Order: sequence, then structure tokens, then C-alpha cells
Amino acid sequence: MSLPKAELHLHIEGTLEPELAFELAARNGVTLPYADTEELRKAYQFEDLQSFLNLYYELMAVLRTERDFEDLANAYLARAAAQGVRHAEIFFDPQAHLARGIGMGTVVEGLWRALGRSEEQHGVSTRLILCFLRDQSAESAMETLEAARPYLDRIIGVGLDSAEVGHPPVKFREVYEAAAALGLRRVAHAGEEGPPEYITEALDLLGVERVDHGLRCMEDPALVERLVRERIPLTLCPLSNVRLRAVDDLAGHPLPAMLDAGLVCTVNSDDPAYFGGYVGDNFDAVGKTLGLSQERLRELARNSFVASFLEDDEERRARCLAEVEAYEFPS
Repeated sequence: MSLPKAELHLHIEGTLEPELAFELAARNGVTLPYADTEELRKAYQFEDLQSFLNLYYELMAVLRTERDFEDLANAYLARAAAQGVRHAEIFFDPQAHLARGIGMGTVVEGLWRALGRSEEQHGVSTRLILCFLRDQSAESAMETLEAARPYLDRIIGVGLDSAEVGHPPVKFREVYEAAAALGLRRVAHAGEEGPPEYITEALDLLGVERVDHGLRCMEDPALVERLVRERIPLTLCPLSNVRLRAVDDLAGHPLPAMLDAGLVCTVNSDDPAYFGGYVGDNFDAVGKTLGLSQERLRELARNSFVASFLEDDEERRARCLAEVEAYEFPS
């Protein structure tokens, strides 16, 4: 669906398609435990979040140089632009690379080689958000923030991802306070696997401005009321939710009920190479399966720009919103 949109929940490492994985493996002398791209693609079938994460981290071994990260980002941006993305706020997981001996500079500078030219090359403006791995220690998160200090002119905010259960937001309170003191925007995954209380903690203790996923807020009417009242955006990832069993099937996804409740929902792709679709594919899927009207789809696109961290470029936000209103759906 080419409806103009922003993507706000996208892990750049999760855009690694099997073909690029094998190309980078060959370039860097890495042997993958798969015979070919077809066998690897078959491995992209998951039982749950943890089985996905195991493969996700295993394949990161092919990312070694600035050029690798540049190629990864360029491949995503080309696909995103073809699906109507005008603005992308991109997550990256530095701890997963630092643990492999890949320096922060290699990752950030490599990504920036693509992101810095993205508006000119792809028509997509970008922002970069550093995510902490919640299954790592709070001390490791603080060390990662310190390592990122020389690159904060390229990084707009911090996020929190990876395995949620057993790692409540409160664990990262201090590093989020430090990030706030540095002027960084704050988001966090909450309420995907974890309970609604994790969403409340992320708001109250981490000071997040957007909630990534937030699916389980629907179990707490008072929390829904608060999210609506405070206009806190949620970055939903429908195809990801199905693949990781957060919902049984797409037809049962609570997105329509969330919109009816007045929540500021956006639709995103999460880790599209692994979850069967980029953001346009997610829009197509929810439109068709959930029977969303053209105006509902337009609302989702509008929300994506309203929720974007574009305060430094309100002119672009206004331009994109005007594009959304002017868009004519195919008959």
C-alpha cells in the first residue's frame, strides 16, 4: 500500500533478508549453518519471541564493517520507499554488536552512510534510536549509553527491546534518567509479552513518549483511558504479533477495538525480513483481514506522522500530513 506513512517501530537488524545475509557472509568469510537462502528462509518460522531472538542474534554475525551496515540500511530504505514510507525512525541494538567486538562507531557511521543520504536518495527522512537489550544488565545499558556519547549528533533517542518477561522497565530507570538529561527522546517496548503494568512503569518510571507495541493495554481500562487522555502513541506491529503468537491470528487482532477506544495507534513492521512483511504489507493485511475502511487506514497513516519525532522539521510533518489527506486509494 503506497499510502504515505511513517515507520516508527523498525529494528534495522530485523531487515536482514536471507539473500543479503549470504552476500555479507561471503564478503566477510562467515560460514552460515544453512545450505542456501531457501533453507535459511525456512528457518524464519518461529514458535515464540525467544526462538526468533536466537536466530536474530545468530545472523548478526555477518554484520562486520561500516559497508555492511550501510548496505543493510540502504536495502531497507529502498523497500520502505517503495511502500510509501516518507519518514523512518530506526532502532539499532549496539550491545549485540559490541559483544561481538564490533565498535559503536562502525555501527553508527555505517548506518549513517545510508541514513545521511536517505532523503536525497530515497525520499525518506530518518532518525536513529539506540535500543538497550532488556535481558542484559542495567550496568551494560549505562555503559552502552556512555559509548554512544560521541555519536549523539546522529542519535535522537533511546529505546528498550528484546525479551520482555522478567525484565520490567524499572530495571532501566537510571539509564533513562541519564538519557533524558542528555536531551534524548525516550520510547520502550512494553505490553507485548509483558503485562499492562509494564506499560504503566514505562510511562511513570522511564518517562517514555511513545509505547512500542502496547498491545496488552486493552486488559486495563484505566490504562486505556490514560493513554487516550495523554495522547500517548502506540507503535503496533500486526504481522509480528501473529508470528510471535502475541495474538492467535490477524482476524483476532485488537487494532479495530483500540482505534474505537480512541488510542493513537500506528502500524509498523518490527522485523520485516523475519515476520513476513514490510510496513506496506502490514497496512494491506490489516485493511483486508480486519476490514478497515479507507478512512481508518488514513487515520493510521496520519497518526504515524503525528507520533513522529519531527519537532525539528515541522514543515516536513505538515507536508507529509497533507500528502496523507490528498492520497487517493486505488479503486
